[in-house]
Amino acid sequence: MFGVRRLALAGACVAVVVLSGCSSTSVNRAPVEDRGSSAGKTGTVSDPRTQAVKQPPGFENAGKAGYYTVKPGDTLMRIGLETGQGHKDIARWNALDNPDKIEVGQVLRVVPPVADTVAVAKPVASSSATTTTLPAAGAASSAASAPAKAASTPVAATSTPSTPAPVAAASGEDELAWIWPGNGPVVAGFDEVKNKGLDIGGNAGDPVLAAGEGKVVYAGAGLRGYGNLIILKHNNTYLTAYAHNQTLLVKEDQTVKKGQKIAEMGSSDADRVKLHFEVRRQGKPVDPAKYLPAR
Repeated sequence: MFGVRRLALAGACVAVVVLSGCSSTSVNRAPVEDRGSSAGKTGTVSDPRTQAVKQPPGFENAGKAGYYTVKPGDTLMRIGLETGQGHKDIARWNALDNPDKIEVGQVLRVVPPVADTVAVAKPVASSSATTTTLPAAGAASSAASAPAKAASTPVAATSTPSTPAPVAAASGEDELAWIWPGNGPVVAGFDEVKNKGLDIGGNAGDPVLAAGEGKVVYAGAGLRGYGNLIILKHNNTYLTAYAHNQTLLVKEDQTVKKGQKIAEMGSSDADRVKLHFEVRRQGKPVDPAKYLPAR
């Protein structure tokens, strides 16, 4: 009887030893595995203060003259209107693959790069060289009889006003002869805060005329608050904008003449039929009444 009990107790002790051995192994392994896995996780987590912050494209040019930092709500069309440039030109200068995707904080070039300026200047230089060659040839024929006059002839040729005239036309206010874009009455005047142009009344379908010769740099309805809009670029200084049209009659990149019908008056994105007309000098709204002839 006692032998049976001893055997039972011995078996129980063996079971306890085995179980305790298993549990001790389990206890010993669990912390190691946990420490290893937590160490692995800790190794993959880096201090956010040491991570490089992704900067928006062009951030190195922020604050420089000729560059624009994109603000919330900006579109390329609005930036073009605010800076006095065509949105296609801005897209090209900044090599934008998708002009519809710009991000807040991105810095865009809004003036022509040097390469564009040189490309524009070359034809002017060659044409001026041609015009001065002709007087020089005439002067050479009389050089034998009047050397002094021949020497002064090229100076007179280079001082003619025909060469600087394009520069003056590109930036001089007096070179632009504006006309009224609509025949209706002015229903709202210029206000730098509330109204950036003139509102001209009329009836749906009334003609909207180009206030001056220029190139269509925008024609569409992608600018909120303007409805069907046309923007003309007249030179490197001036843009004019024609908003709330019913129908647009011109396309982008088209050249128009002063007085040409470019649209029909309407009420798109407006509370009534009217033409909203803006004059922008280097992107800044100015009072159109100061540029239009007195009625």
